[in-house]
Amino acid sequence: MNLFTALRAAWPATLDDNAILTESGAAYTWRDLDRATAMLANLLGSLDLIGVDGRPPVVAAHVDKSVEALLLYLATLRAGCVFLPLNPAYRPGELAYFVNDARPSVLVCRPADADWVIPLAAQGQVAHLFTLGDDRTGSLLVHAAKQSETHAIAVVPDDALAAILYTSGTTGRSKGALLTHGNLLSNARTLLRHWDWRHDDCLVHALPIFHIHGLFVACHLALLSGTPLRWLNRFDAKAVLRQIDDTQMPQASVFMGVPTMYGRLQQEPALTHAATAHMRLFVSGSAPLLTTAFDAFVERTGHTILERYGMSETGMLCSNPCRATEGARVPGSVGRPLPGVHTRIVEGQIEVNGPNVFIGYLGMPDKTAEAFTPDGWFRTGDMGRFDEQGYLHLIGRAKDLIITGGFNVYPAEIESLIDKLDGVVESAVIGVPHADFGEAVVGVIVPKKGQAPTEAAIIEALKAQIASFKVPKRVFAVAELPRNAMGKVQKNLLRDAYQETFQSTPNED
Repeated sequence: MNLFTALRAAWPATLDDNAILTESGAAYTWRDLDRATAMLANLLGSLDLIGVDGRPPVVAAHVDKSVEALLLYLATLRAGCVFLPLNPAYRPGELAYFVNDARPSVLVCRPADADWVIPLAAQGQVAHLFTLGDDRTGSLLVHAAKQSETHAIAVVPDDALAAILYTSGTTGRSKGALLTHGNLLSNARTLLRHWDWRHDDCLVHALPIFHIHGLFVACHLALLSGTPLRWLNRFDAKAVLRQIDDTQMPQASVFMGVPTMYGRLQQEPALTHAATAHMRLFVSGSAPLLTTAFDAFVERTGHTILERYGMSETGMLCSNPCRATEGARVPGSVGRPLPGVHTRIVEGQIEVNGPNVFIGYLGMPDKTAEAFTPDGWFRTGDMGRFDEQGYLHLIGRAKDLIITGGFNVYPAEIESLIDKLDGVVESAVIGVPHADFGEAVVGVIVPKKGQAPTEAAIIEALKAQIASFKVPKRVFAVAELPRNAMGKVQKNLLRDAYQETFQSTPNED
């Protein structure tokens, strides 16, 4: 079944109720969503798109968060195409890789980026380029406005490709995880039941929509239940609390965020028991939540945050209980495996299977084969253990991954750029504790004698090449990197050496 078919079937019969309410006061009804996605889907259909290597045509979106960006995603599903969401913070070199790898038929970018995206798209042989701003401007909407407001939803099987999400490995080369309509729908339906989604729920949506948490988990649950969203184009703690405390109908009842968001919410005096009294559920994911933050939130609000565990390749895998009758929400744990998701620990590493697990990596048969065991279980690369209650505890990562503010940073990518800078012999990139971001990126370099670049120069050079969340917040110089007998850099020793770097600056941006 086309995922959009399932989403559309859940919407209220009248279609005249509000589906999305924005911070500016703009309201989109379910009828608006139906008409707009039809027009956008008809636009895609009018382009006579041709897929590559037997795949349906890919529609790539390198745009800021907006309701219209969400509508583009839904229209892509509706038309039977494949959606590729991309972080708008990516720089030209990063975007070029994704375009050349995924070979999208359509690329949508911000109007302000068109000048540098046009030659990039031409080089990548993108057939159609449109623009879309977060203020409802851009050529995409101009062209869509000429299309019919009715559209027959494309009929596709469960195993048809629906989306490509790029993740990365320790080599630094990003991998495109291939997710089907069946993968996404099965996971959304499971979460609806497990989190007791109600007909009168209302989600405060402040997450980005270029990754699985904000686009698939948050949006799918609201859309698949026909319940409204209070929409913010970007996270701001004060704005979130205004949405939560707004008593106008529909009243907010659910919030999903990453640990950094919860940390910033707790810096606001307006976060109180009274302000959150009508809230039903607070969910945290994408990075570990510190126990101290977990406990402090209970004290400030009376609410116990529900932590869960998932990946781009799998959707959600585990969750703490929603119902009190099923057990407590345990700080430091991601709960039990979700119904239908099978999880096991093999030599300390977490392996999973189920209908939510992706079908492979784009154009990487060898990486796909490595990712799965001979009996079909996906190797997550995460280390974990189960306690006596069957709750999973994540105890480390087999992959050399840093999670900062809910975003994944792969050290090998950053190291390859630092090592090319004048005056650098070699480098190592690590994550260290940070009260606001969970982990902060730190670079350690071995400089050439008499040619050591300054910390500021390295940071500025990297800012021109990669997204800001990947850029080290500090860079330290050492005479040599610690290595074991096999010559491998011992990053655990570096983490120990620099773990207190940000203890005195918890609110550093």
